Amino acid sequence: MAGSILLSTAYLPPIEYFYLISTADEVYVEKEENYLKQSYRNRCYILSSHGSQILSIPVYSGSLHKTAIKDITIDYSKRWQQVHLRAIIAAYSSSPYFMYYFEGIEKIISKNFEFLIDLNMELNCAIVCMLNLKTSQHYTDNFTAPEKSESDFRYSISPKKESGYIPKPYMQVFGNSFVPNLSIIDLIFNLGPEAVKYL
Repeated sequence: MAGSILLSTAYLPPIEYFYLISTADEVYVEKEENYLKQSYRNRCYILSSHGSQILSIPVYSGSLHKTAIKDITIDYSKRWQQVHLRAIIAAYSSSPYFMYYFEGIEKIISKNFEFLIDLNMELNCAIVCMLNLKTSQHYTDNFTAPEKSESDFRYSISPKKESGYIPKPYMQVFGNSFVPNLSIIDLIFNLGPEAVKYL
């Protein structure tokens, strides 16, 4: 799928998100849409010893009125950074490539970004580099209504929707059965340099 694609912003998004990035020459990240709760925009799923675990960034979402995603600010009163980093360490410290990639992710999560979209972009640009992808990422300049397009994936990748993406199983730290389409960090910590071939 050479050319450009349109994605929502996402926090340590699922493998499907980076599969799409790997197929494109350019990615446009939507910054003018209204914020959607309970989406990958501020949450991800990792695999812990107790199964799939949600990590969610608390935000000031402007619940009484519609707020553009570019204006959503992070709530640091909840100490979410420590919670997320401890959870990631507990889940992946025994994975084969944890020591090679965790520090880069930790440094970005530990920064106090004001806006959610900026944290997400820095993390995702770092992951693109970890995967050795050449895809460039840009923000959109204006909002266009969703349309049935082969290049618009802003609302199709959602924890509330069953994905049509069929992942290939790989070895994971916990569990006897494969858990698909977790955060990209599950793939990177387990497969390291081979992760890009999985995509």
